[in-house]
Amino acid sequence: MELIEKVFKLKEHGTSVRTEIVAGLTTFLTMAYIIFVNPSILGEAGMPKGSVFVATCLIAALGTLIMGLYANYPIALAPGMGLNAYFAFVVVGQMGYSWQTALGAVFISGCLFLLVTLTGLRELIVRGIPASIRVAITVGIGMFLALIALKSAGIVAASPATYVTLGDLHTAPVVLSTLGFLVIVSLDRLGVRGAILIGILVVTVLSFFFGGNKFQGVFSAPPSIEPTLFKLDIWGALKGGILNVVLVFFLVELFDATGTLMGVAKRAGLLKEGKMNRLNRALLADSGAIFAGSLLGTSSTTAYVESAAGVQAGGRTGLTALTVSVMFLACLVIAPLAGSVPAYATAPALFYVACLMLRELTELDWGEVTEAVPAVITALVMPFTYSIANGLAFGFISYAAIKLCTGRARDVHVMVWIIAAIFLFKFIYIGGH
Repeated sequence: MELIEKVFKLKEHGTSVRTEIVAGLTTFLTMAYIIFVNPSILGEAGMPKGSVFVATCLIAALGTLIMGLYANYPIALAPGMGLNAYFAFVVVGQMGYSWQTALGAVFISGCLFLLVTLTGLRELIVRGIPASIRVAITVGIGMFLALIALKSAGIVAASPATYVTLGDLHTAPVVLSTLGFLVIVSLDRLGVRGAILIGILVVTVLSFFFGGNKFQGVFSAPPSIEPTLFKLDIWGALKGGILNVVLVFFLVELFDATGTLMGVAKRAGLLKEGKMNRLNRALLADSGAIFAGSLLGTSSTTAYVESAAGVQAGGRTGLTALTVSVMFLACLVIAPLAGSVPAYATAPALFYVACLMLRELTELDWGEVTEAVPAVITALVMPFTYSIANGLAFGFISYAAIKLCTGRARDVHVMVWIIAAIFLFKFIYIGGH
């Protein structure tokens, strides 16, 4: 107990071992869906689902452990939603790069993130990006996830005449995923912990009876991680001309991590004069987890906003994170269950996360068109071009152009001009994807 007190300073934070463990279990239940969703999404990129499952559990455990022991914050890490979809459906599926090259891009973005954190450039970049664009990134990724979820559920289908149309609503995937969504929303509204996880499991169980799915058991030894371990292609990423992919990974990781860390810390009352005393330590844990995850075989790792559930339950220190870490390690023995989860069972989880991300729209200043319009362009282009990168590009370019045309060029931070110029150069000389 003395060691725990010395490491986590429980008395100083007004908490106890029991409270921290309960908070950790609460956080874990709210984010455990990622161990089913991440293999499902990255499997679409041709990655071995069993290996991705192991990589997901390991990097969530490792990243969260570092966050708990090094930064002493009650914040959990795991592969991020949105970027895993961008990795699988855009970088690999649409742009045609191998998943090994995509992992190389994740590694490079993690190194950049670590570099800007160590040098202090992170604060300059974060301060330089307009708040409206930051909001738009979250909203756009939410819309992108929503489109992927509706497609996975079979509710949205391709159409040669209108590009997208309504799918066949009489199929089992559509009915079961709709039911799963209602379960998730209802349970979450009623305050049930782990609502998203329960929804995924309900649909998975029903799929054995009505969807032709086959039960493969629950427990087994973990699958081999060898098929994805150290399989990243860094040289391929460097020579493959995917600067914009690295830039997207980097920018989204940067804002997602910073925003989540500040938001959860604020809710926990851990901000002093509006600042996190150990923010750099937290960001180092986050950036370290990004490139460690790329080595293991998964897309970008980030801080999870679901950590706020554990904070609500009383979590205030790294002991909460340590509890989450242990739970992710324990999940390594449920690989057969993870392999039995169909895409339409994780679709309701994706769609609900997307719905929650769209509430950020209320943060926009709709009275100032030079801020609102570029933000809306950013958000809309992401799903309509099936690319987070294109959304960011159009957003930064339009922001700079509109400010310039309205005589407000002085309001634009130099960082926006730099990023807009990079994307414009890419479109003109390299082409768009």
